[in-house]
Amino acid sequence: MMVNHYQDERSQHIYSVVDKGRVMKMPFNGMSLLDYAINASLVMSNIAVRKGDKAGLITFQHKPETIIPASSRSRQMNLIMEGLYRQKTGYKESSFDTLYAAVRRNLSQRSLLIIYTNFESVHAMHRQLPYLRLLARQHLVLCVIFRNTEVEALMAQPAETTEEIYTKGIAEQLMHEKEIIRRELQVNGIHALLTAPENLSVNTINKYLELKSRGLI
Repeated sequence: MMVNHYQDERSQHIYSVVDKGRVMKMPFNGMSLLDYAINASLVMSNIAVRKGDKAGLITFQHKPETIIPASSRSRQMNLIMEGLYRQKTGYKESSFDTLYAAVRRNLSQRSLLIIYTNFESVHAMHRQLPYLRLLARQHLVLCVIFRNTEVEALMAQPAETTEEIYTKGIAEQLMHEKEIIRRELQVNGIHALLTAPENLSVNTINKYLELKSRGLI
């Protein structure tokens, strides 16, 4: 009993928080960003449970939808799989204020919140930043955003015509903006992971293990 109690005290709550709003509809290699986030959430939840932590799930767009409390019970992975299986992107803008309200209402223990979302501009990130900062006061927040690999491929192409030079300039600006978003999140106490969609699962797991090894969770 004492051993079980000790293990329970050490177990951290790890939540995959999946944005289902219109920013997650963007396709890469035949899959939407939501598809990548769903796959990563499944893998991440499984790793967390194997590491002795408790995995949970929150999905949201204009309002929170699925909330599965963190647990390491034997049926937990089935519950998370069922919760993710029926998810689809919406056309509405995601509401981080209602996400914050739901987290405050439902999560009593400090948790790692892995938020899979996407900001295409600094302005879009600034609109949600106050709520991310509020979340970071009570929880460890990892905000996962996506590199636009198609834009990066454009950057690798030689530019010869005026139109190509202009297009390459826009692509460079978009790439730079993503890096600014990542840095601003970090400055505001929010851990940030900027990743290519195809590397999402492995990079998220590595970030989780890094945070764990640093004793942050």
